Amino acid sequence: MADFNTIEDLDLDGKVVLTRVDINVPVENGQITDTTRIDRIVPTIKDIQAAGGIPVLLAHFGRPKGQPVDSMSLRQVVPALEAALGQPVIFADNCIGGPAKRVVAALQLGDVALLENTRFHEGEEANDATFAASLAALGHVFVNDAFSAAHRAHASTEGMARLMDAGAGRLMEAELKALDAALGSPERPVVAVVGGAKVSTKLDLLGNLIEKVDNLVIGGGMANTFLVAKGIEVGTSLAERDMADTARDIMEKADEGGCEIHLPIDIVVAWEFKEGAASEVLPADQCPADAMILDAGPETVAAIRDLFANCKTLVWNGPLGAFEIAPFDKATNEAARAAAEATRAGTLVSVAGGGDTVAALNRAGVADDFTFISTAGGAFLEWMEGRDLPGVAALKAKRA
Repeated sequence: MADFNTIEDLDLDGKVVLTRVDINVPVENGQITDTTRIDRIVPTIKDIQAAGGIPVLLAHFGRPKGQPVDSMSLRQVVPALEAALGQPVIFADNCIGGPAKRVVAALQLGDVALLENTRFHEGEEANDATFAASLAALGHVFVNDAFSAAHRAHASTEGMARLMDAGAGRLMEAELKALDAALGSPERPVVAVVGGAKVSTKLDLLGNLIEKVDNLVIGGGMANTFLVAKGIEVGTSLAERDMADTARDIMEKADEGGCEIHLPIDIVVAWEFKEGAASEVLPADQCPADAMILDAGPETVAAIRDLFANCKTLVWNGPLGAFEIAPFDKATNEAARAAAEATRAGTLVSVAGGGDTVAALNRAGVADDFTFISTAGGAFLEWMEGRDLPGVAALKAKRA
């Protein structure tokens, strides 16, 4: 049994269900360019309706800093929301006060309403008790389906959960179960892949992972810093030379804790950073002084493939090289395909998240083959760092 309430645990029949969602979708020239976040909340809304509840959606959009901003109105997502749900969505041009009360009071069974951007009020990000109470007064039950905002202690993510019956929506539930399967109580051995540019931005992440996983693959610019820490020259590559002592500490602690760190065995070097640049594969300790490392080589990928074949659980955050430009996307693509193969074969539970990671897996054409892909960004990273997420902690407190 989950340590938080889900839709099944709540009495929704005839109730107005205040439902926190994340529909903070990208918009260019008035057009939504990616509806993934909208598509992902549909099961929660449909299941609330099936249980006799009337969903009233709460969400933020952009960073208006406590003031109404026309370009950040949620009104612009209504057409996409209606298309995803296959029904009209009633819009209120405020999330509290008269406009919200009037819309909610007129709702019938089968209706869906969307309230205006919660961040148009300073009380949202301040987690102001009075603002949270004004939101809570509109309904009977609170369902949080916005894991991606769960790392923020805001009125609509944390404050409301303290004031009323509360539980997780389907997306939040799926996310929490996937994360528990990855690091909470995983099948072992566990392998984590961590890539990206800088060690300095992922210190907490690395510190937590070396205590939780059996194998840690480090890629991208971060790997260069670890190579420097081992006394290996990396030419003109991106590397944080001032973090070498920190990298050595991480390697020592990993060794003490029985976590094996895997760095590139071979590297792909180039003399310029551009699409199709001439490149060469060399052993990891033979980078020319005037060249830069832009990807891991084929021997490294083969070793990663073997790791995936011998592990039961994979957590992935960050690419292995400069995945945005060919041919330096090769290691990321091939490793991702190996993970996808093992997942399809049923031998690997694979969980991935983070903006670059999702983009890299989409480029490799394997995002649909992973066990779970988190679109949560900051919340996913903070969870990987071992931090308590206020929005989740509030739901767990309700269960307790």
